[in-house]
Amino acid sequence: MKSIKLLFVTIITALTIASCSLSNEPIYYPPTLEEIVTGYDLWYVDYNRTTGPGNVPFLSMAFTISFRNGYLYANNNIVGLGFTGNGYGIEIGRYDTYNGFLEVDHIIDGYYDFDVVEISSTSIKLVDNRNRVTYYLEGYQKRDFDYDKVFYDNIEYFLQEYQGWEKTDVIGGEPNDFDYENFLYFSQDDITIFGSSIDEIGTDIGNVIWDYEGIYEVFNVTGYDDLKILTLDYDFNVTEEFELSVINDEVISLYHNASGTTYEFTGRGFIQYLKPDGKIKTDAVRIDGRERTKVERKTKVRKNRK
Repeated sequence: MKSIKLLFVTIITALTIASCSLSNEPIYYPPTLEEIVTGYDLWYVDYNRTTGPGNVPFLSMAFTISFRNGYLYANNNIVGLGFTGNGYGIEIGRYDTYNGFLEVDHIIDGYYDFDVVEISSTSIKLVDNRNRVTYYLEGYQKRDFDYDKVFYDNIEYFLQEYQGWEKTDVIGGEPNDFDYENFLYFSQDDITIFGSSIDEIGTDIGNVIWDYEGIYEVFNVTGYDDLKILTLDYDFNVTEEFELSVINDEVISLYHNASGTTYEFTGRGFIQYLKPDGKIKTDAVRIDGRERTKVERKTKVRKNRK
């Protein structure tokens, strides 16, 4: 009888120890879908990673999206990024994470639902099975967001966000034919078409007569993340080449390699993509939106400056 009692005590003690041991271990509760999508202030839409033949317009035109208390926000413009809507952009619809699916009611595009796949602690993908397209998003807090990276990674779209660019400063260099070009524009319909004008500086951008239309191309620069090379192809086999850098979201710098001249151009006629909610005050030309295409740039080596 004693041996049976001892065995019983031993079993109870072992179970108690095991129970205590297990209770001391942290219990992992996987995050809910709501916790995942609201875990970051901004989700950068890495459009060049998009896969599938389909399209979701509001994601194709957004640089960032944000999920806040049932409302969906987007930065559809690079101009104003970090400031518009306290950094979140403009309100574009509502969302719900009911039953493990992300459901979006966009104010123009209507209803969409997505499977959300957590790739890592900072990356998710939105899968639209109906439209057969997948978007990859990288999460950032506003204080850690690399705004310069967005400008330079999407420089073609930044150039499109004004009706035109007016020459506002000329620094150094030798006289050359480009001195006469006072306005540039970069087409919203195509990331390869530019126009130029010799109209007098100070002309209202809506009244500029575009004298020439040609092809442009943007190149990456070996060893530089904050510099691009811009080429403007004119008739008669003339190609003007510049080092392109962003001063701020209104001013760009073009260093003309051939003459050693630095030109500064200021954006005129800001184009607000997607109708604002009435709280955004701008003299913008408002259009329903644009869609990005994947950009594959060539790379050049930076030349020695004069």
